[in-house]
Amino acid sequence: MEKINPKFDPAAYFITTNPLQKQYLALRRYYIDGLTAGQVASETGYAIATVYSLIRDFKEKLSAGYDPFFKDPKMGRPKIDHGGEINRLVVAYRKQYLSVPEIKAALDAQSISISERYITDLLAAEGFARLPRRENAVRNNIKLQDKTEVCSALKSELFSFDTEKGPEKFSSQLAGLLLFLPIIRNYGIDQLIEDSDYPKTSVIDRLPSILSYLALKLSDIERYSMDDAWCMDRGMGLFAGLNVLPKTAWFSSYSSSVTRQMNLSFLRSLRILWNDNGLLSDTVNLDFTTIPYWGDDDPFENNWSGKRTKALASLQAVLAHDPDSGLLCYSDTTIRNKNERDVILEFLDFYHNDPKVSSNLKYLVFDSRFTTYQNLDKLNKQGLKFITIQRMSKKLEEKVAGISDSSWKKIRIMRANGKGRFVTVYEDRTALKGYDGEVRQIFIKGTGKIKPAVMITNDFNISLEDLVRKYAKRWLVEKDISEQIHFFHLNRNCSGIVVKVDFDLVMTILAHNLYRLFAQNIDGYSHYEAKTIFNKFILNAGEITLSEAGISVKLKRKRTLPLILENLAGSESLTYPWLYNRRLLISSANFT
Repeated sequence: MEKINPKFDPAAYFITTNPLQKQYLALRRYYIDGLTAGQVASETGYAIATVYSLIRDFKEKLSAGYDPFFKDPKMGRPKIDHGGEINRLVVAYRKQYLSVPEIKAALDAQSISISERYITDLLAAEGFARLPRRENAVRNNIKLQDKTEVCSALKSELFSFDTEKGPEKFSSQLAGLLLFLPIIRNYGIDQLIEDSDYPKTSVIDRLPSILSYLALKLSDIERYSMDDAWCMDRGMGLFAGLNVLPKTAWFSSYSSSVTRQMNLSFLRSLRILWNDNGLLSDTVNLDFTTIPYWGDDDPFENNWSGKRTKALASLQAVLAHDPDSGLLCYSDTTIRNKNERDVILEFLDFYHNDPKVSSNLKYLVFDSRFTTYQNLDKLNKQGLKFITIQRMSKKLEEKVAGISDSSWKKIRIMRANGKGRFVTVYEDRTALKGYDGEVRQIFIKGTGKIKPAVMITNDFNISLEDLVRKYAKRWLVEKDISEQIHFFHLNRNCSGIVVKVDFDLVMTILAHNLYRLFAQNIDGYSHYEAKTIFNKFILNAGEITLSEAGISVKLKRKRTLPLILENLAGSESLTYPWLYNRRLLISSANFT
């Protein structure tokens, strides 16, 4: 119906004529008022031939039972089921003992939109009575004979290219995960995995198996048991060289075959890789972290958890951290209370295992409870420098109280942002029980009621400023441990599905290091945490096209995407053996 100007004069409606109204008046003058065709033509402005045509068409439409000017209003709603198909389906479903809401749900699944009232009226017209009340068990056992297609997850298998069918295109909600592939290939991490002792299954090889775990770690998957978020994403499967990632049961099964020696060997290979690429400095920060145990049984010792401010059943793990690159190069979850003080010696055995590999390790930095004075003596005799905090005692408090004000001096400690801070220090030498010789003792005065911190070291050549700055960087390992808990979900790896904690921690270390390498290559983001890097760069959907030319990944437009594309310049020539040696071409899509 044509809309009329709301300011139109109602009386003018009957004066102003449209074409249909003009035709109606002309035919009325001819049949009712008895005018001739010529008179009607003269009065209305029609040609006489047009008048005869109007008369002819009018007679034909009337003889066909069609009103050319007015339509009789039809009472009731328009008919929905023109062919009777809906009626047939409703009756068939009721014969399967389905209620009205269940019938509606079944029809909605077939894109047939009708109301429950319509179904009720239809069933009443067909003579069906209401169903009696049924128990849930009875209702759940009802099966539809006309089954609709069920969307089920694919079975994981090695990725394949079907070149005969031409290019294949699909979308991924986490296509940004593929941004790590150039880093893995550039550093040869894929070959390192292939050469490792990790097991492989009859269907999934060693490299896809490890990359499957890594995909979950890199993707901020909070709980592995929540596989609906990732088990059908082909982009995540492509990262590991699979059609889709395996289901949760596979991860538990694979993890059970991994031993501590496999993890240790792999960590050693990674440490050599980082060292060969100049990513490890002469200093290692060491610290403990607690991984809670959430099972019903209690086979573990109680350890202090700083996050939860209490002792609880847990695994105690150690992490080794490089303060300059931010990489983690060692971990161990097999620590018991009786041997925790000797962990530092086990770390040195790991670090110096291969005499053919050069090592520039010079400093070990840790807190006061990490080891004993006797072990400090062993470090000193091996030519290693240590920096640690001395435990405060009554004797030390009396010594601090006896230091005159004139003996304290101020030094300026430069920070990474180019700014400095003044601290008040006092230096002395002291002997330790079980330590052969003297150590350098530095008191760092606090403000207010804060007691001074006491640092000890066997390095008598390093300046006070560099010494304080070097120990201050030890807090970075505590920051990275916090990152493991919040982003890589280190304290949740015993829940959801069963994954060996030591293996999970090794995968966490590898994921952490990949994020560090990713951030270091982007100007202005080298100090950002993994969570921020994930949100700003990795969390991005895209369209993936597989063809003979390579793997094309078009990422959604994002503010930080130009930085990524600039960083990837030169990586287009890389090929990926687990992806049939195809090239990876990453570009920007034309959508957001």
